[in-house]
Formats: sequence, structure tokens, C-alpha cells
Amino acid sequence: MRSYRELFRTPEYTPFFFSFAAQNAALTISGLALATLVYKATESPLLSAVSMFGPQLAQMLGATFFLSGADRLPPRLTLTGINTAFAVCTAVLALPGLPIGAVFAVVFAQGLIASLGGGVSGGLLNEILSKDGYLLGRSVFNMASGLMQVTGFATGGALLALLSPRACLLLAAALYATTALVLRLGLTARPPRTAGRPSIAATWRTNALLWSSRPRRLTYLGMWIPNGLIVGCESLYVSYDSGSAGVLFASAALGMFVGDLALGRFTPPTLRARLDTPLRLLLATPYLFFALHPRMPWAAIAVSLASIGYGASLVLQERLMKLTPPELAGHALGLRSAGMLSLQGIGAALAGTVAQLTTPATAMTLVAAASAAVTLTLALLGRQQRGEIPEAQMA
Repeated sequence: MRSYRELFRTPEYTPFFFSFAAQNAALTISGLALATLVYKATESPLLSAVSMFGPQLAQMLGATFFLSGADRLPPRLTLTGINTAFAVCTAVLALPGLPIGAVFAVVFAQGLIASLGGGVSGGLLNEILSKDGYLLGRSVFNMASGLMQVTGFATGGALLALLSPRACLLLAAALYATTALVLRLGLTARPPRTAGRPSIAATWRTNALLWSSRPRRLTYLGMWIPNGLIVGCESLYVSYDSGSAGVLFASAALGMFVGDLALGRFTPPTLRARLDTPLRLLLATPYLFFALHPRMPWAAIAVSLASIGYGASLVLQERLMKLTPPELAGHALGLRSAGMLSLQGIGAALAGTVAQLTTPATAMTLVAAASAAVTLTLALLGRQQRGEIPEAQMA
């Protein structure tokens, strides 16, 4: 499957795609509004960063206990319920006078709920599309995420100039509710992919199986750590330049869109498989420029260029699917999503802490250097396992 027309003619793909796009728009608008609200209340770069990316901190905890549900729960019902819960949580965050402690409690609850969503969505996409169409379909989802972030952050920045952060949160809650409705009406009621009840024991057992393969471990770490550290850089946009934060977020999303388009549509598979390390280095290197405290438009150009490197996630997801049995696809993708988002939350907390002790620009530079160092280390470790047969790693 190499045609976008063929992709969107696939049954269920179109409503699934539009629900994903609406969810990402809601996420970006609510994240920017909440970070702005917290920063105005506390003047803390750390709390602002954690409020925006805090739900990710709960993702790994949720993956530890709930991820077996990714393949053991009906997809349509589960995704509809998750977006309904997001709508309720976002509306609660808009309540006037909500204490900071309560804000972070709601943010943590959102992260626990979201820990199941990545696996259910990834597994469902793997069912809707044929194997030869998965990477193209996934790249379109990633491009939609980039476009919705461009739109969401640009719109969010404009809305924050006209409305209060709480009004923006209510608009995001309405978008989540719309997403739930689209999923309920547009998807087929499919049965779970795997028999049995979700349980903590099943989650731990499958996590251990997935983690037992060295190639899969390196693939997971490559998707999690460099990405998470750079998201830590992004979490400092508000404290780096609050007036231009929306532009910086939109620039990052634009770069991600370009990278996903180039990797998913125009790069031959043989070349694509060799680009994961160069792309992850590209993800980090332009942020070293922030040591010079650049202003607009140079900061936006650096951010946009760096974000092309997010295309490495497509290469690594394709590799993960080749290393994973089909019946564990949802769980494997859910672990990918939960780990990636958890490391993004950790990256935000780490970058915010460094910024609290130094400056946002210094923190961006140091965290980007750490991301590049991790990428080089993983590349060296990966050379030791080249030539291993994927099937031998399933045991």
C-alpha cells in the first residue's frame, strides 16, 4: 500500500484518523493553556513543564498494571471511554480556584487513563491496515499529530490572547467529547484480540516477554530516551519565551510533519532502515544552538529543523513490529507509547529542574547534549546484535 487514496479507502481508517486528529488538537490546546495557567500562578518553570507533560509521568505506572487490557478489551468501547474520561478531567482542570495539588492529581489520573490508549490504538491500527500499509498509515497518523500540534498550538496561542486559560481548557474538553462520539459512531464493535481478562499478572508476564529480547530492548530504549529528553527541551518553551511559546511549539510540530512525510512516503525501505541514528542525532543537535540564547526567528528555525528527527520513531516502530508476534502487537505498541510518554514526562521534570537551577536556555543545551550521547551509546550497543535472527528473540 503506497497510495494515500488507497489508505483512506480502507474501511474504518478515515473515522479513526479524524478522531486521532481531534484528540491531538485537544491535547495541544489544553496542554498550552494549563502550562500558562500554572506558570502565571507559580512563576515556576518546573511546575509549568510538569503540568504540561505530567500525564506522561504516570504512563509507565499505568503500563505496569493495566497494559494487558490493550489486547484483552474491545477497542471501540475502550477508546470511547478513554476520550470521555479525558473530557471530564479537562473540564475539572478549568474549575476556578482549583489548588495546584488538585491540578497535579487530575494530571496524574489522566496519565493513568492514557497508558492504555496507546496500545489499544496501535493494535487497532494494526488490525485495520494490512501489513504493507501499516507504516504508511502510521506515518499519516504522525503527520496528523504534527499538523494538529501546529494548528493546536497556533490556535491555542491565539485563543490565550483572546480568552482565559480556563476557557481554552473547556474548549479542549469539548474536543475530547467530540472525539469520543466519532469513535463510537465510526468504528466497528470488534472483539478483543486476545482471550482472557486484563490483569496485573498478565501485564507483567507480557512486559517481561517483550523485554527479554535484546534487539527489542534496544529498540524500545531508542524510542524512549532520546525522544524524552528532547521533549524536556520543548517543555521549557513557555519559560524560555512565554510570548512566543505557541510559535515554538508550532515550529516543532511542523518539523515533525516534514520528517514523517519524508520517511513514510518518499524514503525507500532499504534506506529508511539505516536512518534511525542520524535522525535521532538531528533531533538533539540544533538545541545546542540555544546556548547562544537565540531569539525569533532563529529559535523557531532550530526547533523546526530538530523536530524532523522525530521521524526516527517510524523506523523504530517498523523494526519493533518485525520483532514482535502479531498477537502481542497491541501490548508491544502500548509499552512503546507508555514508555515514550513516561520518558517525556521525566525529561520535562529533569529539564525543568535544571532550568530552575540555571536558565531555560542552559537547560535546553545540557539536555540536548545528553540526548545525543544516549543515541551514540545505543548505536554502539546495536552493532553488537546485528545479524541476530528476529524469530530467535521471541522466546
